[in-house]
Amino acid sequence: MKNFFNKTGIWILAAAVVIVLTLSILSATGTGLLNNIAGTIASPFRSAGAAIGNWFGSISDKFDSVEALQKENEELRKRVAQLEDANRQAETDSQENERLRSLLNLRQQRRDFTFESAKVTQYENSNWASTLTLNRGTSSGVAVNNCVVNETGALVGVVTEVGLNWCTVATVLDTQAQFGATVFRTGESAVAMGDLELMQSGKLKLSYLSGANTPVGGDLVLTSGLGGYYPSGLVIGAVEDVRTDDSGLTQYAVVQPTVTPSSLVEVFVITAFDIVD
Repeated sequence: MKNFFNKTGIWILAAAVVIVLTLSILSATGTGLLNNIAGTIASPFRSAGAAIGNWFGSISDKFDSVEALQKENEELRKRVAQLEDANRQAETDSQENERLRSLLNLRQQRRDFTFESAKVTQYENSNWASTLTLNRGTSSGVAVNNCVVNETGALVGVVTEVGLNWCTVATVLDTQAQFGATVFRTGESAVAMGDLELMQSGKLKLSYLSGANTPVGGDLVLTSGLGGYYPSGLVIGAVEDVRTDDSGLTQYAVVQPTVTPSSLVEVFVITAFDIVD
């Protein structure tokens, strides 16, 4: 028993010394045992937490970058749209200026004409008609049988119906439209008129050719002004080819008009002109 206590005492004493020394060391470093153990255990978690925090931070930065890019992209799109609008407006203004310059030249070239400008409000094209509706009528001096031209003086058609502030124009393609015409190269007189068959292809007919001076492709066709109903010298179009009618006795020419009615925005009504004998 004495030996037991001696051995046990030695081990207890040794353990006590170790504990005291350990506590002394921990006390000297300012860190408690439990705190030290907890810190050791928590250290990996703190590292992981820091890494996760950094990852979320980088994701947040990326989201901020994406939002900034989206905002910049939206601003660029708005700017492009504004530039496109400005370009369209500039193109429209340029076309308007070109029309006005052409009209000024036309007024200077044809001082025997009195013009009334008009906007095209409607275009109708069917199997039997090709007409325009304009925003000018009797209040502007427009009357039935007034000729209508574009800004270069090419014939558009003739007024067939008129109201106070509107009128209807039968274009050169319409079957109601007939004009005394002349072939500029040969001086031959004929009649330019709409034709149901040719109207579908955007062309008209030059009838009553004498046969003495047959027109050829490319010949210019103008209004003759004979009878004083319509002004002379208005460009109708150009001869495309010459054909023989179904009877085989007479010829007629197919004419491609200078004006395309469906593309017209503004036209000019000739409300008065000097008759040239």
